[in-house]
Amino acid sequence: MADESGSNVNSFNPFEVSDQLLELTMRSQRLASQWWTEQLSNPRNPAALDPFNLSGAYKELMSGLMQNPDRLIGAQAAYCRDAINLWQGTARRMLGLEAEPVIEPSKSDNRFRDEQWTDNPLFDHIKQSYLLASRFVESALDGAEMLEDKDAEKLGFFTRQFIDAMAPTNFPTTNPAVVRETIGTLGENLIRGFNNFLNDLEKGDGQLQITMADPNAFKLGENVATTPGKVVYQNRMFQLLQYEPATEKVYKRPLLIVPPWINKYYIMDLQPKNSLIKWLVDQGHTVFVMSWVNPDESYAETGFDDYVLEGIYAALDAIEQATGEKQLNAMGYCIGGTLLAAALAQMASRKDDRIKSATFFTTMIDFSEPGEIGVFIDDNQVDSLEQRMREQGYLEGSNMASAFSMLRANDLIWMFAINNYLLGKDPLVFDLLYWNSDSTRMPAEMHSYYLRNMYMENRLKDPGGISIDGQPIDIAKIKVPSYFLSTREDHIAPWKSTYTGASLLSGPVRFVLGGSGHIAGVINPPAAEKYCYWVNNGRKLPADPEQWLKKAKQNGGSWWTDWNAWVTGLNDAKVPARQPGAGKLPVIEDAPGSYVATRMT
Repeated sequence: MADESGSNVNSFNPFEVSDQLLELTMRSQRLASQWWTEQLSNPRNPAALDPFNLSGAYKELMSGLMQNPDRLIGAQAAYCRDAINLWQGTARRMLGLEAEPVIEPSKSDNRFRDEQWTDNPLFDHIKQSYLLASRFVESALDGAEMLEDKDAEKLGFFTRQFIDAMAPTNFPTTNPAVVRETIGTLGENLIRGFNNFLNDLEKGDGQLQITMADPNAFKLGENVATTPGKVVYQNRMFQLLQYEPATEKVYKRPLLIVPPWINKYYIMDLQPKNSLIKWLVDQGHTVFVMSWVNPDESYAETGFDDYVLEGIYAALDAIEQATGEKQLNAMGYCIGGTLLAAALAQMASRKDDRIKSATFFTTMIDFSEPGEIGVFIDDNQVDSLEQRMREQGYLEGSNMASAFSMLRANDLIWMFAINNYLLGKDPLVFDLLYWNSDSTRMPAEMHSYYLRNMYMENRLKDPGGISIDGQPIDIAKIKVPSYFLSTREDHIAPWKSTYTGASLLSGPVRFVLGGSGHIAGVINPPAAEKYCYWVNNGRKLPADPEQWLKKAKQNGGSWWTDWNAWVTGLNDAKVPARQPGAGKLPVIEDAPGSYVATRMT
């Protein structure tokens, strides 16, 4: 007899289970022994026990609350009142009577979608108890006026991490879906889940690296990164991919895409149905994409300048050889856009006009309000990070990926912990998650420079704040037409921060605000008919982003068509389609190339 989960309960074999448990126990002991050996051989300094320097801030918070207890007492009284009402409501429901909920999760909270959280009085009581306790803790933090803004923000962020971790959905006996699965499989799900947990510990060499997607479900060039193209140029920094045309004629100006170097370019070429690159080719653009190298320790001294000089400038030279065109349109994503802005500022000083228009996706130029990612960036943390990078020569991509995951812990950490470890299911088959797990390293010198000069000192926005190749640059000298695409729910590059950066440029700027977040809001093909975007056709950006939004018009669907109308409106001249290798640059290999295939071990 098979249960509703698909498992055959009659197939239970106690001897097999015993062998599985023995194997899991031995693996656990081996990992625990390895961890203790490392701890004893590498005694940590006191700062390592509190890497985010939270103890002092929490102590100051508690001291302030004790000196001015009115708010805390009020929050406690409200919590006790709500808890009593909840008990009374639960008692009524146990008797078969109706009772209004005391508190409900927000509509965007997907953790409590299982109908048992509402229909079953016990699980409903657990859910509401958790929500009440969460609200009480958050209300106590609201009284943190005695803290500096940076400390208050840090405490708020890590307190939310604790609150999220304590959710009843994350424990096997208080998650109705896990309880059903455990009963239906006689506990096999927990054995499978523990095996998955140990696999992830072993993969991370003792540090937990949650497997978000099946690593064997996708292969570059076969079912992701499949748009036909060729590698036509490479140096130590990047490979240049030129894509095969899909139209008989193409726009005269080629298009150069500068992706971020903290992850791989194929987020823009996952599968044909959601590939921005394929869509651009289909519209008649000659598309070139930079595929950055995944650096090792030999790149330790590679700096920000190198990414401009041996990156963007080398790509401009190569595209001219490949197409014969000196002028082109450029597009930068995230910190690829920051790099593009720095290059454009230097080009303006040099009277170099090869880039005739610039597009920036979720790009920060002014870092005064970096959002929650700022909690990971202060003197103590950057000092510690630099020490680690000096030893390795680079920063492991998993470090950055972990920080980004914490910005949306319920969606990017706990959802997978529940699926993999509690339900015992295989990792999801999802192209976006596969890409997200394909991290890249950052050279020590470049990453240190970026953190200190951009995030900590915010020097890029200031005239002469930073120099490229010894030449001070000024963002205000950028006069080319620019298109800024930001997304309303972006946790990595908050849209109001990107808006402030867009206001620094001197040329005409079209600012567009997309729906959703840092990835989904950008990779939003028109055929999907998802989300929306806002446009304000005013001739000048108001100083206040809220003022801009107030007068902006909401449009349904994808911003891609709006961008295409904008860029082709600048110059719609066309020429016969260009084939990779037909110019002065011979084909080196097929896209997606070998650089992108280098994975972290």
